[in-house]
Amino acid sequence: MSESSPVKVVVIGGGAAGLVAAIAARYKGADVTILEKNQRVGKKILATGNGRCNLTNVNLDISCYHGKNPDFARAALSRFDFKKTIDFFEDLGIAHKVEEAGKVFPVSNQASSVLDVLRYELEKTGVNVFCEATVKDIQRSRRGFDILLADGRKFKAGRVILAAGGKAAPNLGSNGSGYALAQNLGHSIVEPFPALVQLKLAAKFLKQVQGVKFEGEAAIIFDNKTVQKAAGEILFTEYGASGPPILCLSRKAGEYLQRGEGVWLKLTLVTEMEAADLEKFLNERFRRGPQKELDFSFVGFINKKLIPVVLKEAGVADLKKPAGQVSAGERASIARILRDWRFAVKGTTSWPAAQVTAGGVDVKDIYGQTMESRIVPGLYFAGEIVDIDGDCGGYNLQWAWSSGYVAGSSAAANSPE
Repeated sequence: MSESSPVKVVVIGGGAAGLVAAIAARYKGADVTILEKNQRVGKKILATGNGRCNLTNVNLDISCYHGKNPDFARAALSRFDFKKTIDFFEDLGIAHKVEEAGKVFPVSNQASSVLDVLRYELEKTGVNVFCEATVKDIQRSRRGFDILLADGRKFKAGRVILAAGGKAAPNLGSNGSGYALAQNLGHSIVEPFPALVQLKLAAKFLKQVQGVKFEGEAAIIFDNKTVQKAAGEILFTEYGASGPPILCLSRKAGEYLQRGEGVWLKLTLVTEMEAADLEKFLNERFRRGPQKELDFSFVGFINKKLIPVVLKEAGVADLKKPAGQVSAGERASIARILRDWRFAVKGTTSWPAAQVTAGGVDVKDIYGQTMESRIVPGLYFAGEIVDIDGDCGGYNLQWAWSSGYVAGSSAAANSPE
């Protein structure tokens, strides 16, 4: 690239993907400008990892990604993998540590420190940043692109990187506005839906058990078959269920719901015993206290709020009868509920509660090696706007860093790759 005429790259969106795209393009010598509609860049980064910023995951694998064609993500994730991500942030000053399940966090435990070093790098390398800059339209011109803002300002660019995010967490600036920009340039959109989000369940007793937490297992059931499962702390809410396992499963549930297909959530409250062993355990418990009222005989075994609900769900009519009078059929039914409690999934909570967007710009019209549009030369994509989303645990931020770095590096080349 000639130093006298560096390519002008405009990055639309100053989130995780956009910031790294801008830095990568600047490293390659491009004249880079970020247009961010919020009052400051990187607002969503501050909320990641519960404010600690789960940078990446050392167990990075393509199986952790989803979309119409999740294998599309392989190229960018390979070009800028978790090792290069860690090195990139170490060079910026972020000392890292690896925690359970391979999650990588800053030693500072502050997402703000990650944003601080990224903003410092923007300033140090000379990236132009314009905030409160809402892009209204992108028009192709003879020399590249004209970018029109809602306030009437216009920017010219040789290359454009569209990193405007998805629809998750609109309070942090994600409103799906990038989809219209992509569609106007000829790209198609895979209908977005919330992911890494709570599930709404069909049950009349949810207000009775809201707030109850337990360590257990959860699974998505379709056509009476388990399609995905997860374990960990599960929380009952007034509308359904939450907790890390539920968030992990919500993407799969959302897929079926998008297609109008019924799906069930299976909860396992007692994981350390199989059904037959659990029946024996209950039988022995009832034998030791045969005169105890049945509901009281469960105190000390499961959460007290769950006791009347579990017994009613098991079909026990008299919760106060002596435990010694429980029939073998009732005992088996109670054990079944504790091991295999099923709820019809009505839906998910909406965009404000979602951590990530499933769906987005269809990857069939994007080159995976460069993140460049197959339709519009000089147009690139990065981050959540694309139909790629990851599991909990740092995978979505890794996609942001990887796709951003690849898009920025490619856009800064002399001619579109």
